Amino acid sequence: MAIVLVGIIVGLALVILLALGFRVVHQWERGVLLRFGKLVGVRNPGLNFIMPIVNQLIKVDTRILTVVLEPQEVITKDNVTIKVDAVVYFRVVDAEKAVINVEDFISASTQIALTTLRSVIGQSELDEMLAHRDRINQRLREIIDEQTEGPWGVRVTVAEIKDVLLPESMQRAMARQAEAEREKRGKIVHAEGERQAAQNLMEAAKILSVEPVAVHLRYLQALVEMAGERNSTIIPVPLDILNAIRRPQGTDR
Repeated sequence: MAIVLVGIIVGLALVILLALGFRVVHQWERGVLLRFGKLVGVRNPGLNFIMPIVNQLIKVDTRILTVVLEPQEVITKDNVTIKVDAVVYFRVVDAEKAVINVEDFISASTQIALTTLRSVIGQSELDEMLAHRDRINQRLREIIDEQTEGPWGVRVTVAEIKDVLLPESMQRAMARQAEAEREKRGKIVHAEGERQAAQNLMEAAKILSVEPVAVHLRYLQALVEMAGERNSTIIPVPLDILNAIRRPQGTDR
């Protein structure tokens, strides 16, 4: 009787151990298999069986992870103190390296991203930060990816600077600069208009000086415009009389 009871207990234990040996690896996961602490390989998604106690299966999520970097106070290349925050998207492309080569690849990648962010901003000028942020984002992604993908199997897909916070004094200075630039452009446009108007008047004067009929027509047009205002009395004088008055006495016509 005792032998039968022992056999039942042993059988139940074996069934439980076998049941514990079945592991499900989801489609977005990879399973790193260790046998007595030694790397055996990577298990693909699906139902996998491992030997309990002997083997250990560590699941690694291969979906894209989002890490928001807290605002960092950095001094730019042109000695301006700013605060920048960023977001980094990365995913595991090599599950073996992510488990074997680094203790916590999420924390390690985050610290690398923070360090790289401060370094890249420190090597850039404020104008580049505001006008060419895409270049800085590209440089940031390449530097982070170079340090994480090779040794840790973590690939950075996107690295974006979210916001740049300037000191109030710098904001006021930039506002004054923008206002001065607008005034400068306005004066240039006004001066260009005056130059073109003077050029057109000079060309018109040349035409009128050689075409007496054109002068007479312009005179009549001016009378029509003045008569349309209805606020003054107009006495038209023929141009011949005006020319006679303007000529010095004793000079032939």
